[in-house]
This record gives sequence, C-alpha cells and structure tokens, in this order.
Amino acid sequence: MDEGLQVFRYNQASGVSSTDPAFASLQSNIWVVNQLYNGLLETDSALNIIPSLAKSYTIEDEGKRYVFHLRSDVYFHDDSCFQNSKGKKFTARDVEYTFRRLVDPKTAAKGAWVFNDKVDTLNPFRALNDTTFEIRLRKPFPALPGILTMQYCFIVSQEAVEKYGKEFRSHPVGTGPFRFGFWREGELMVLKKNEHYFEKDEKGNALPYLDAIRISFIDSKTTEFLKFKLKELDLMVDLDASVRDEVINRTGSIRGQFIKQFHLIKRPYLNTEYLGVNLELAEKEKSPLRDRRVRKAINLAIHKKEIITYLRNGVGLPANRGFIAPGIGGYPFSKIYIDSYELGEAKSLITQCGFDEQHPFPEVKLSCNSTNEALCVFISNQLKKIGIPVKVDVMQGKALNEQMVKGNILFFKASWIADYPDAESFLAICYGKYGAPPNYTRFHDLTYDLDYSESMLQANDSLRNLIYLKMDRLLMSELPVIPLFYDEVLDFIQNNVSGLSPNALNLLSLKRVTKS
Repeated sequence: MDEGLQVFRYNQASGVSSTDPAFASLQSNIWVVNQLYNGLLETDSALNIIPSLAKSYTIEDEGKRYVFHLRSDVYFHDDSCFQNSKGKKFTARDVEYTFRRLVDPKTAAKGAWVFNDKVDTLNPFRALNDTTFEIRLRKPFPALPGILTMQYCFIVSQEAVEKYGKEFRSHPVGTGPFRFGFWREGELMVLKKNEHYFEKDEKGNALPYLDAIRISFIDSKTTEFLKFKLKELDLMVDLDASVRDEVINRTGSIRGQFIKQFHLIKRPYLNTEYLGVNLELAEKEKSPLRDRRVRKAINLAIHKKEIITYLRNGVGLPANRGFIAPGIGGYPFSKIYIDSYELGEAKSLITQCGFDEQHPFPEVKLSCNSTNEALCVFISNQLKKIGIPVKVDVMQGKALNEQMVKGNILFFKASWIADYPDAESFLAICYGKYGAPPNYTRFHDLTYDLDYSESMLQANDSLRNLIYLKMDRLLMSELPVIPLFYDEVLDFIQNNVSGLSPNALNLLSLKRVTKS
C-alpha cells in the first residue's frame, strides 16, 4: 500500500476499542476519532480554541445561551448509509442529534458527563436552521468552548448510527480529513485520505496532504522501538523504561548515536502528577495527615527536581508553581509562589506538630499502582529524613481507583490530566460540591467553592484567570493535593516527516503532515 503514496505509520500499543466519538475516553481512541471526525471547535498546536465546523459563535442571555454559525460546505464521508452512497451535507441537525445521543442514557456514552449539570434540562440543544445551532445552559459555564473541543463532542451522522447500530464502533462515518479504510482488530487499522475535505492550507491547497494512515497494534514497546529504528514507523511516543537510558540522557536529550537517525520533540503535557490526601478519612482516623502543617512538610521534603533528573531522565518539570500544569494560554502561571526543597523547614514543621524521637510519627501507607512504585519508594526515602515512615502499598490500578472512589484510601499517588484547555479542568478536582471523581481528596473549603462559582460567572478570560490564580494559591496553602511534577511528552519522529505539531493535550493531528 505504501508504494508511491504518502502513508503515515504509527503504533498504538494499547489498541483501539472504538472509533465512536461518544466513547473516546482513551488516548488511543481519541487519536483515531480526531482523524475521522470534526467538532464545532478545535484546539491548535498552542491550545488556542479555533473554528472547525462552526465558523463563529456568540454568547447571549448573560452566558447561558451559545449560538453557533456553521459552515455550509461540509459533507460526511461517502457511505452506503446515505442515498446513492454519497456523503450527506452536514447541517445543524447533525449537531443536535450528536449531542442528544451523547447525553441519552441508552447510549451509555463515556463522554455523557461533559454536559452533566451544565445544560438546560428542558431544551438544551436545538437546530434553529441548517446553519445555526444553539446550546442553552442552566447557568453560565465559560469553559464550554473548551468542552466542545473534546472528541466526545465530535459530530456523527444519525444515518450511520442507525444503520450500523452496535457495529457503529467499527464503521465510522465522519466529516474529518481521513475516512475509514479497514480495521483488523488487534492487528491493523488503515484510514484513507478524504478527497472531499473542506479545509485548505494558507496557500489554498487542499488538506490533508497524506494519502493514508497506517496504525499497528504491537503491544510491546520494545518491539515498537525496534521497528521505529528500522524506519517502519514514522512516530513513536515515549519509550519503554528498558531502553530510555539508551536513547536519552539525564537532561532529556537524544544521545549522540541517534541524532542523525531521528529527532525528538519534547513538549508540555497538561498532566500534573501528585500525592493526594483523603481529608475526610484523615479526620475520621485522626491521622497526622489531617494537619495542614504535616502536608506542607511533606511538600517541602520531596526533592522534585531530583525526581525529574534521576527517575525520569529529564522528562517533566518540578511542580513547584501550583497544581495547574503549564501550557494553558492566559493563565498567570508565573505569579504562583515557588515552593522549593526545604528539608530544615520540613523538619521544623513536624516538630511543631509534636513529633520527635520520644513521640515518633506513626507509619503512613502510600498507595500506588505498579507503574509508580519506584517513584513512591523514592518519596518514602525522602520523607524518612524528616521522621515520617512511609510504607509503599502497590495495588492493581483498577483496584486503586475503585478504593479512591469509595474513599477507603488515605494517602495516594495519582495524576490529573486536563480534558480541555481551561484551568477549570484542573481546579474542579477540589470543588466541594463534586464527589469522587474528581474530588478524591474530599476537600471542602467555602472560599474555594465561592471562588469557583464566581469564576463561572466571569465572561472576561483575564479576570477569570485571576480568580483561578487565587484558587490555585489556596490549594497550595491547604495542600489536599501535593504536586510532584508537570509531565512532558516525548515524540520521536523520523527525519523525513514535517508538519507534525502535537499540542499540550497530547492530541495527534495529521492533516498538515507531509513525508519527503
């Protein structure tokens, strides 16, 4: 298939479970959906929210009504579900159908939550005519445009859903730059160029440039690396721990012998790795972790820079400027107070709490999955220096998450990945009116909750970001979450590939990629 054609090849070790946008919860599914479908809005490489199927929108009724003005030159992929097997013209009715289907309990969509408690209960979605669509909200929610960039909200065809039924997961019909070719589950998926795609580049050339995308499903990262070295793959994301030291050095750069073979893009990822404390359980068990000074001592005793250097080969940034990961446009990241490694102050705080050699700190259990065991052992050794004995409890990932949801885990290692490019996606993790998820720490603070509510009423982005900043500072004062590092993603790319510019949401867009 590759001969004479521009075919982009990547491997998805975790496989793909569905090509249906409503079930795009896993990164592997999100990447495929992003090639096959479009949303009303999308994010660019800098996380700016830009038009896609919607040319523009207005916000009315004091932030409770969004009116979208849609493109009139978009067609769904050719498919037998349409008359004469030709692609049907996209209209506002497709948007209305998509969103109603997403929230319908019968769909059981993974993404149903995106509109939960946000949209009007009576008539939330309405096509006003072929090119005008409205969303009505129960109350203002300024992060809605960010929500609409999520692949859950990408537009499907009612005809395709009804024709294929349960098999729609493997018979995608979208408007995206690539159309479905075939899928041999667990082995190979091929997507082909959409010859009728509506977007053009700055010079008026039709997108996409590639002829096809070939996705393999090799479950071994080591084998994936070997195939990448043999140039049988164009992109490889991250490295298996067994080869990381071979390929990159302690500063996160490619080692000399590989520089001429491929290049590396190291970029921010909207993911904060953290330690969490279940404050309700801490209070119930009278754990020392219920004392803010203890949580502050833990934060000061962890050498976050050493985590990056010695455990991650220079990949990531020490999380010493709050909980919100860098990369969100407009957020005043630099105004967060820098907390640094202060072992002496940490010891002093533990002493203030009444613990010393005569009154030793009781052993604390830190729960994590197997992936994070080495990190938690490192943290355990660091906390031992201030008199806090930590036992690392390794659990199966699913079991850990279930116990966190039930509130049975006191101290845990977790991560929080933003779903959309708005600081609200991080701050919601500690909103008192939310349960678990996302509020695994059971944090309740009246000031924080009032600020969260106020931010939702603030239409001005700059002023809303100042409220977010105040909330982030409060989190760093109370420390229900103790940030460890802000993640980065490693993209290894063959030297003949250009036009690839993934963003901080780790979203793969291939419509502007070329191969020489």
